[in-house]
Amino acid sequence: MVMNATTVYMVKRFMASLANTTMFTTYAIFYIATLGLNPFELLLVGMVLELSVLLFEGVTGVVADTYSRRLSIIIGMFLLGIGFALQGILPVLDGWLPFVSAFVWVLIAQLFFGVGDTFVSGADTAWIVDEVGEEKLGSIFMRAKRYSLLANMLGIGLSVWLSTLAPNLPYLFGGLIYLALGVFLIFFMKETGFTPREREKGTSQWKEMSETWLSGARVIRKEPILLLILLVTLFTGAASEGYDRLHEAHLISEIGFPQVAGISMAMWFGIIAALSSLLGLFAVSFAEKRLDVNNERIVVVGMFVLTALKIAAVIAFATAPDFGWALVALLMIGVIDSLTSPLYETWLNLNIESSVRATILSMMSQSNALGQTMGGPVVGWIGHRLSIRASLITAGLLLIPILAVFGRVLRKR
Repeated sequence: MVMNATTVYMVKRFMASLANTTMFTTYAIFYIATLGLNPFELLLVGMVLELSVLLFEGVTGVVADTYSRRLSIIIGMFLLGIGFALQGILPVLDGWLPFVSAFVWVLIAQLFFGVGDTFVSGADTAWIVDEVGEEKLGSIFMRAKRYSLLANMLGIGLSVWLSTLAPNLPYLFGGLIYLALGVFLIFFMKETGFTPREREKGTSQWKEMSETWLSGARVIRKEPILLLILLVTLFTGAASEGYDRLHEAHLISEIGFPQVAGISMAMWFGIIAALSSLLGLFAVSFAEKRLDVNNERIVVVGMFVLTALKIAAVIAFATAPDFGWALVALLMIGVIDSLTSPLYETWLNLNIESSVRATILSMMSQSNALGQTMGGPVVGWIGHRLSIRASLITAGLLLIPILAVFGRVLRKR
């Protein structure tokens, strides 16, 4: 059986989203209610993840540009599978090695997660762009987002069901999906649009990789638009770490869930995620039909508006007086993120040349990881000294500089 590149890409996005949603819909119950991690430990988990991304992203991006995008993606799938499965078998590990705490095992798993993610980050996008061209990038990314949101709907149900059996099972299931996806890509993923760099005689592998990295750095330095995108990713990372790590804790410890008979905490997280995915699916389908998502100016205007709305939504969630208010804000954030992701991918890839695409995409991921590494502890410290609400408000305010960047891009164009 032969699959074209677009089909393989859609399968990869669907299965990865299914795995991620299965794991992360109820991960807060596993981390907070089962393992007992406090807000500071949650931020440390995030910091270890982002530090591993920061350290390895540049190297793995260069591997994809120098040797093979396909190889980089497949390696990443297996590393991600190992990292997630490691958390899935944590109760077994705790029985075999009781002198190693669960928190330490979570940190070790984050290293696998971070390194595996760096092998995939940038390489998967660079691969599909090389295989299909840049003309319909916006449409492809919007379609992939729809597949991801459909997978989310299935993953939410799986997550809630598995979590009720045992809180660690969603991680085990997600890890097995990633391992299976790695096997699938070995057989069905082809690489026809990428030509590896020709190695000069006598040139070492490390020198060749360093040349690729330096080429990417030179491209960013001489292109003002890429420097502006770098700023966007930096502040996006700084803002996202606090929100991503603490919004579930805010719901659990400061807002609380309505006492409705038969609805457990895991089910509430599932309901919220399902509503968010469903609304996001409608929003993405509407944008795909009504907007020219291949037009760069429309893409930038869209991101400007969505960023402004997200600032308001995050602050509204942080200051929510009750569950209803918090739910509306959460759903708004979910819809905004669903629309922003494909628009950002389109904007970024329209401004990168093919020969260093994976390297530059990895540098952008490094910038995001740097923002998360710098912003996460600050936001966590504010939460420790003041409250989780204060942390979330800070996360929202960290998005404000991005509005200035988009405004400058629009004025220039």
